[in-house]
Amino acid sequence: MRELPKIFGDESEALATLFLEQEGFVILERNYFARKMGELDIIATRDDVLHFVEVKSGRADFDPIYNLSPSKLRKVINSAQYYIKMKNIDMAFCIDALIIRHDEVDFIENVTL
Repeated sequence: MRELPKIFGDESEALATLFLEQEGFVILERNYFARKMGELDIIATRDDVLHFVEVKSGRADFDPIYNLSPSKLRKVINSAQYYIKMKNIDMAFCIDALIIRHDEVDFIENVTL
């Protein structure tokens, strides 16, 4: 049996994917594992820009945005650079955050500025 946090995380990523598709994104990959780097939750494109989307969610009073720490952002950036290199991609990219609080979605583009 799968653990409840994993199930909740999967549901949150499914909601995030649906939200992004409704906003005009084309989903390329989900849960891409970059060896020795970490996982990229969602990789998508829109308007000729490659988006690496980190999904954070929570049901408690603690705001899930606080789980997006500087060390987590470094891992996402390193994984994104690895992905671009491995796939031989030459296009603009950004790191985004999609925060899910209960049923509310907050999309923050280019969180590394």
